[in-house]
Amino acid sequence: MAENNKPKTEASTKKAAPILIQIGIYATVLFISWLISEFVAKTFPKFPLPTPVIGLVLLYLALTFKIIKVEWVDSFGSFMISLIGFLFVPSGIQLAGTLGILQNEGWKLVIVIILSTIVLLVVVAYTTRLFIWMRVHWFHGDANVDSDDQK
Repeated sequence: MAENNKPKTEASTKKAAPILIQIGIYATVLFISWLISEFVAKTFPKFPLPTPVIGLVLLYLALTFKIIKVEWVDSFGSFMISLIGFLFVPSGIQLAGTLGILQNEGWKLVIVIILSTIVLLVVVAYTTRLFIWMRVHWFHGDANVDSDDQK
C-alpha cells in the first residue's frame, strides 16, 4: 500500500478527547445553561431566554477564551450536526400539527414567506449594486473582487 505523504498540520496532530468526555462537556454546558435560564426566568419573568441559546453563547465563550479546546468537543459536535435534520424534522411536524394558526392561516404564511424572500433578494441585489457603484465612482476602484488591492 502507498504511504500517505500528506504533511501533518498542527490540527491533525492533536488528539481528540474520548467521546464520554466530549458528551460530559456538552452536558455540563447545557446544565449550566439551564440553571442560568431558570434564574433569568424567575428574575425577569417577561424575558424568556432559551437554554440552547445560552448554551451556544457559553460554549462559544469557553472556546474563545480557551477554557475548552476545540479537540475536546470537535468529533461529538460534528456527530450532532450530522443529526440536525433528524432532530428538527419531528419537532417541526409536531409544531405544524398542533398549531391552529398553521391549519387555519397556512396559505397566508406561505404568501408572506414568498414575498419576504423576493423582497430580500431585491434589497440584496440593489445594495450590492450600490456598493459596486460606490467603489467604482467614489474610490476609483475596480468592481472585480480579485483586484490588486486584495493582495
